[in-house]
Amino acid sequence: MNVIRRRAFAGLLGVAALSMSMTACASGDDDSGGDGGECDVNIDPVAATVPEGFGSEGEGERPEVDDPGRVGIAMPTQTSERWIDDGDNLVEEFESSGFETDLQFAGDDVGTQVDQIENMITQGADVLVIAAIDNQSLGGVLEQAKAEDITVIAYDRLIRETEDVDYYATFDNYQVGVLQAQSILDGLNIEEQEGTCNIELFAGSIDDNNAFFFYDGAMDTLQPYIDEGALEVVSGETDINTIATERWDGEVAQSRMDNLLSTHYSNEDVHAVLSPYDGISRGVIASLEANGYVADDNLPVVSGQDAEVASVQMIIEGRQTATIFKDTRNLASVTVDMVATLANGEEPEVNDTESYDNGVKVVPSMLLTPYIVTVDNYEEMLVDTGYLDAAELE
Repeated sequence: MNVIRRRAFAGLLGVAALSMSMTACASGDDDSGGDGGECDVNIDPVAATVPEGFGSEGEGERPEVDDPGRVGIAMPTQTSERWIDDGDNLVEEFESSGFETDLQFAGDDVGTQVDQIENMITQGADVLVIAAIDNQSLGGVLEQAKAEDITVIAYDRLIRETEDVDYYATFDNYQVGVLQAQSILDGLNIEEQEGTCNIELFAGSIDDNNAFFFYDGAMDTLQPYIDEGALEVVSGETDINTIATERWDGEVAQSRMDNLLSTHYSNEDVHAVLSPYDGISRGVIASLEANGYVADDNLPVVSGQDAEVASVQMIIEGRQTATIFKDTRNLASVTVDMVATLANGEEPEVNDTESYDNGVKVVPSMLLTPYIVTVDNYEEMLVDTGYLDAAELE
């Protein structure tokens, strides 16, 4: 995806909840960061607000379907609450429109997911909605699906290296990365810093195509600050293959953070950690707290994604700085809209036909908008909208 085009697209979807500009903060020479002062993680950041237009997606009128069919829904795991919610939302939306559904969770095992999809084909699925565990391991089973004239929709995770995927329903994943980085910059109140702030970087699982979009969006946003010395990656670990977290596993992230702290931070503090997912964030924070970092004192700014209950609780407690909210209710809704339109013999709505090249074809995509959530706006964005119950956060 062309970086210039992505930036323009991100600008069109510009949903950063905070209004800080993305210019370098260093006031010294171009090759030195700041004036050598200390990074102060206790500078109060600009308060987050609810962006204009929030909550308006996924509200269109769904076409009635005369002959709804059977939909196979393949979700990756039940270890993350968001995938449970996705599965439940899809079943509810499809069945309310008259479709039969077959929902399966694969326990993060690729072979199990392939077997489940094969069974869905055998059981007469007309459409497959698939959140892939491994984005390059489904070519064979999708070839079987195409032989039976089954429509395939990649759900939130792009399926790669196959022509047998028809559509992609997801969020603007490059913008997710932009917002994660922006939450770091805003959490540090980087424009007010006089010294260099130390940051460490985590990425998602290499077998998930989204990890690359999150990484690209974040690095395009952070790199100017790194180049001018406002931020320093003390470990020097910036390549996605080095900072990736297999299967998005929080324990893997915790172990790596332990290693980073013992190797690089015996004589100085880490001030920020870029995390692409709440489960990784919790692993990172567990490591930090075990190594003496304390909320409201020296605990770093930590980003996240998915607005999971445990992480929103940590945001309220001042232990995690922000998360990126992707309203999966809307994603389920637009996915069902696509299938309903297809069932009526029409082409579904998409809004991106350039960005998501799976290595064989560019997959027509429907992208939804992500948002930054912090302690300032979580009630309006998560509780008031019914996404989370206030009692869950107590």
